[in-house]
Order: sequence, then C-alpha cells, then structure tokens
Amino acid sequence: LPAVTSPCKILKCNSEFWAATSGSHHLGAEEAPEFCTALRAYAHCTRRTARTCRGDLAYHSAVHGIDDLMVQHNCSKDGPTSQPRLRTLPPGDSQERSDSPEICHYEKSFHKHSAAPNYTHCGLFGDPHLRTFTDTFQTCKVQGAWPLIDNNYLNVQVTNTPVLPGSSATATSKLTIIFKSFQECVDQKVYQAEMDELPAAFVDGSKNGGDKHGANSLKITEKVSGQHIEIQAKYIGTTIVVRQVGRYLTFAVRMPEEVVNAVEDRDSQGLYLCLRGCPLNQQIDFQTIRSAQATEGRTRRKGPSLPAPPEAFTYETATAKCREKLPVEDLYFQSCVFDLLTTGDVNFMLAAYYAFEDVKMLHSNKDKLHLYERTRNLSPGNMAPMGTHPTLWVALLCLCWLCLL
Repeated sequence: LPAVTSPCKILKCNSEFWAATSGSHHLGAEEAPEFCTALRAYAHCTRRTARTCRGDLAYHSAVHGIDDLMVQHNCSKDGPTSQPRLRTLPPGDSQERSDSPEICHYEKSFHKHSAAPNYTHCGLFGDPHLRTFTDTFQTCKVQGAWPLIDNNYLNVQVTNTPVLPGSSATATSKLTIIFKSFQECVDQKVYQAEMDELPAAFVDGSKNGGDKHGANSLKITEKVSGQHIEIQAKYIGTTIVVRQVGRYLTFAVRMPEEVVNAVEDRDSQGLYLCLRGCPLNQQIDFQTIRSAQATEGRTRRKGPSLPAPPEAFTYETATAKCREKLPVEDLYFQSCVFDLLTTGDVNFMLAAYYAFEDVKMLHSNKDKLHLYERTRNLSPGNMAPMGTHPTLWVALLCLCWLCLL
C-alpha cells in the first residue's frame, strides 16, 4: 500500500527556526536584527505551506506565535529572510533546570491540604477503539481529524486514515498535542507525531517547558527510539504515552478529574472524544459485527465492501492469535480479534496489548482494568450493549428449548 503522508511542512518550518535561534534569548540587543531575520524566514516558511496546513493545530499555533514574537521584538515584517548561523544552547539553559516552584507541581500546589486527586484515564488504539475518562469503551470510524481532549490546559487532536483502500477501517496516522502556557511554569509547547515519525522533542526542538522557572514540570522522555515516548506534565498532574505500533499511533493519558473538567463552558463545548465519546453516527455496532465474525470467519462493515486483507484470519485463528498476548477475554481481547479480522495486520494485536499495558500503568482503579461489556448510559456518546460470547448464546438457546419441552 502507498504510504499516507501529510503535505503540511510545519514541522520543517519549526525545526529550522529552532535551529537558527536556539540560545538567542541570551544575546544582547545588538543581535535583535538577526533574530528578526530568522523570524521573517519562519513566517515565510509557514506561508509557503499554508494551503496544505489549514486543519493543522501545530500550524495555527506557529502562526499566532510568530505574530506575538514579531511584536515582542519590534520586528518589521519587511526585510531579509536569510537564515542566520546555527547556534548551540549555552550552559545553564532551561533545558538543564531541575528546580521548579511549588505551583508547578499539581499535587503539592492544588492538594496541599485536601485529599489526593482522583485520576482518570483515556486511551485510543487500533481501528480505532476508544476508552473514555468514564471507562466507556467504544469502537468508532472517526475518519479525518478529531479532538480527543480540549480543556483549559491542553488540546489533543488525532487524524485517522483508512487502513485499506475503500474500507471504513481507520487507524491513527497523526497526533498533535498543544500544552498551553501556564503561569510561571511552562511556555506553550506543541508536540506532533506522524506515521514513521515519533519525535522525542516538541516541534521547536526542546524537551521541556521552555524558559520559565518551572520548565521541567513539562518533560518528554524517549522510552524506545521511534516507538514509545512519555510526556510528564507535572504542573497539571498529567502523564501522556504515545506509541507507534506497526504503521499507526496509539495514545494514552492519565489526568486528574479536575483538569479533565476544566473547560470554560462545558454545555456549549464541541466534541471532546475522551470526555463525551464518539458521536452515535460514528460508532460501530460491535454486537452485530461479532455475530458475523463468529459465523462467517471475518467481519465486513456496513458501507463499501472491504478488500481482502493482506493476511486472511478466520475467527478461530484470530482468537488464538490474540490469546498469545491477551489471555483475558475482555474488550481489549475482543478488539484485537475484531482488528485482525478487519485488517489482517498482526500489528493491531500488539496495539491492543500495549493499550492494555498502558491502562495497567495509568489507571488509578485497578479493579477497572478489564472491561467486559458496553453499557448504554443516558449520555448520547455511548455504545450499545455488547453481545454475549457466541458459545454462551448457544448454551442459553439450548436451555430455553429444554424449558419449552
């Protein structure tokens, strides 16, 4: 299959500007024209890629940031745009800071005289499967760009693309996270990952929260090169895990309820998948599909017919494969079976496995690690009840016939 790539080149613009200006805040006033030259080059780069970046959060963040910097440094929009010489970070830069004010540590500052915060978890993986902050489990279509989180502290947006040409099976190919500037703790930072590009730094090349005194309350750590990064945002008590499994990305977050619900106007707020779930018209009826899986050997969704997957799994072989990594037949196991039958890509088994590993690490209630069935709640964003295991259905039907006799 041809690789799905984004024509938006904002990452390139960001990295060029960072490389040209790293350490420039330590320079004297005589170097200001050099900074303005780099800033104009940055603006020129964003204009060149504007048409292909219209829906990109990192692009819009960069454009607003450029305007602010132009004003702060009294830069003229007219002038040379050649890149100044590359700089290296001087010793003692904020990247090396280890001290942070108390307000930049969520548990110390907000809960000094009260009970420990209640942490919640949200995850997105596979084709794609969503576990919300309220432990609702959904399987969704959500092709294109969708907001996962949108509150007063950060925004997270995912882009899902078709796994196979002509199919409604989608998986996450791009992820953008914007950490908003917060008091004396962190500057605004943007993290962006795409298929085959899982950086261990923010788009400006930094690995922490910038130049403020509490910069290290926001930090990126690379766990496995190109496969697994972790972002700690201590000032909001939040941990984010991003992985690339096969060609696609997975997302998991641990966040205090207070931060989850920190929105200006919740009633009028738009979609926020981790909080509200997928819209009903984007959800997949797992109950109906599982019946088809058990009887036909593999699922076919409503809509365009799926082309033959690269590797043909039957219901039995998919079940056996998923048991290798997921011995408990919960919704993570069922998602694994579903994805193998839908895509034929064994990497989706690993995505389900790592998603559950992240739940074990991030979820604060160990009694809720495994989910076994969906429930229809009063809120409009939840899935219909999940069907009982096919074997149990057969036993129940036999029992009913015996009762009638």
